[in-house]
Amino acid sequence: MGGGKRTSLLVLPNFSMSVISLLAPDIPVIDQAYSKLSNSITVEWRAVPGATSYLLTAQDGDSFIETTVTNSPGTVTGLKAATLYRITIRSINSGGRSQPSPSRKAKTVLAAPILSVSSPSCNSIAVSWKAVYMAAGFSVSLMRSDGLGRMLKENTTNTSLIFTDLDPGTLYTIKAYAWNVNGMPGDDFTYNQRTSPKAPADVQVAFNSGTLRAIVSWMPTEGALTYSVIASNRLLKLKCNTSSTSCMVPSLQCGSEYSVFVIAHNDAGSSKPTVAVNLRTIPCAPGSISIEEDETGILLVSWSSVNFGRYYVVFVKSDDGLEVHCNTSHTQCHFQSDCGFTYFISVFAYNKAGQSPLGDVFNYTTAPCCASDFSAVVVSSDTLQVTWSPVRGAETYETRAADWTGVVLCNDTAPACTLSALRCSTQYNITVYSFSEVRGSNKSCASKYVATAPCSPEIKNISKDALSVISMYWQSNNDEATYIVTARGEAGLWHCTSSGNSCTIINLPCGSVFSVSAIARSPAGQSLPSYSVPLETAPCCPNDLTLTQVTQSVTNISWSVGMGAQTYVTTLESPKGQAKCHTLQNYCLLGCITCGTNYTVSLKAVSETGLTSSCTYQGYSSSACCPSGVKLYRLGNNGIRVHWRASEEMTTYNTDLYGSKGNFTCAPHSGLSHCDITEIPCGDVYSVVVTPATAKGLKLTLCPKNIYSVTCSGSSVGMGKSTEYINSKSIVFIKHVSII
Repeated sequence: MGGGKRTSLLVLPNFSMSVISLLAPDIPVIDQAYSKLSNSITVEWRAVPGATSYLLTAQDGDSFIETTVTNSPGTVTGLKAATLYRITIRSINSGGRSQPSPSRKAKTVLAAPILSVSSPSCNSIAVSWKAVYMAAGFSVSLMRSDGLGRMLKENTTNTSLIFTDLDPGTLYTIKAYAWNVNGMPGDDFTYNQRTSPKAPADVQVAFNSGTLRAIVSWMPTEGALTYSVIASNRLLKLKCNTSSTSCMVPSLQCGSEYSVFVIAHNDAGSSKPTVAVNLRTIPCAPGSISIEEDETGILLVSWSSVNFGRYYVVFVKSDDGLEVHCNTSHTQCHFQSDCGFTYFISVFAYNKAGQSPLGDVFNYTTAPCCASDFSAVVVSSDTLQVTWSPVRGAETYETRAADWTGVVLCNDTAPACTLSALRCSTQYNITVYSFSEVRGSNKSCASKYVATAPCSPEIKNISKDALSVISMYWQSNNDEATYIVTARGEAGLWHCTSSGNSCTIINLPCGSVFSVSAIARSPAGQSLPSYSVPLETAPCCPNDLTLTQVTQSVTNISWSVGMGAQTYVTTLESPKGQAKCHTLQNYCLLGCITCGTNYTVSLKAVSETGLTSSCTYQGYSSSACCPSGVKLYRLGNNGIRVHWRASEEMTTYNTDLYGSKGNFTCAPHSGLSHCDITEIPCGDVYSVVVTPATAKGLKLTLCPKNIYSVTCSGSSVGMGKSTEYINSKSIVFIKHVSII
């Protein structure tokens, strides 16, 4: 092949044999080769007809780099900076590639310096770089990225420089390149750098005393992306970061003083700290709190001073909700307290920042109140019931009763106590102490003197002074006591009163049984009753007593029942003799009674225990004696004379004749011993009774009847006679006599 052309023969199988001849394109001619970038060379040439692409080759010694392009200009990349390359080009089409063109030499430009940029202050930017191969010098320019202001440019053979008097927090664009000894610039390097922000202005600190936090705020700073707030004291540094213009610093300590400053940050760095703002926090809660109570009920609250505490306030709240406080610049306060209260005490310190946190809340319980209004009621001679109103703060009570022999104690949770086993008629010093578990006992409670009731008297003797009068004697063992003796029975109650050791009860009913007891009474109360002594009064005399003469020698005595009587002894007594009867009944028959005699009547009522009441009644006179020797004498044809012997000279008699043909009566003159009855029918049987006349005109039925038969036989009358006695039960015939 000549002329730089090459012919190819292509044989197609399975077709008719033909020969196609294709020619490679012509060799291109390089117009120029130059380098604008340190890693590439640009080649320009005239287009070659028929060429579809071009192959650029840059050769450096034994190494080369090829690049295929479609038209001019074409650039070979991936080269080394500041290096001389031999450049050739070939044209290409489907027929192949041409021969290399005549070479051209071209050198890549210097590499761009690799910048290290920082903003050491808010108004400066420092630029540095490493040395660039074959560089004779460097050009560095700086301009605000927003286009405002002028551009600053510096040429230097050094590898660093600083731009000053810049705007804080502003984004700048920095461009740098190296140039060689011929002054040809190499690649440039562009970098955007912001200056560091200026310190924030107008810093404000707001302290929250309740949460021990501080809100720090400031004016925004140009170019600042974030801010840091630092609060520090000698022991602690607190920090908070934010992108806004305020920040909360938590967990501050009470009683501390902090220096607070703000630093602005952006990607270039940090501003200088702001001028520190002094922050003094609230004081800490006071410690070493002590509470003392004096005898007058004053509470003294004291505490230790705290840092930055300007003054103190003590709050004292009682358990009934009432609260008082004390404001002082000292370290103690006094409060009036009451018994039986629990006080909740807290101490706060204050300064301009506010109130200290709540420290320990102390509770102080005062001694329980005294039960000073107690009353003592005498239950019995040896027992006192002590009661009082419940008092504040008392959980239990102790009641003490003291006398010269010792102390009696009673403990209870109730506001009452029963003191037993005391000595009667004794003065006791009684005190009620109140106790609480927290404070113990209130030892200042006042006492009272209370006397127990009198001792029970002991009845020593009972004497019966009369039928219804008794006297009691007892042992007096109490001071200033009045004694009341009571006789109690079914008949009722009888009393007597005395301040000595005896008294008398009168008008006791007869026939009664009593239980006699005594009590002692004093201003302190009443004793228990003494032991009872039985007392029985003599039985009552019967109210009614009746004497009925049964016969001349027998008298029946009956009487009403006498209360308390079991048996009776009745007696009729006269100078002529005595008749007596002892019976369980309320009647009695007495014999051997002398007629015409005055008797004294007496009755003794005897109780079951042998007590006797002698009862006297009105005298009794037995009936006059019946006459003796009663005889009848005829007086003419139709008359008879009744004659008798008188038992006493001055006795007046009544004569009665009882027959079937009539009854006849005659009463002789006083002193006569006969009586005449005229016109009496004969031929009849008559009962003739001659009886002494009584004062009331009554006829006695005790004298015997004489039965006579009066016949009508000529001048003479035949009289038969019999004598009979009549009593309440039967007729007894004594004799039968016929008298002519």
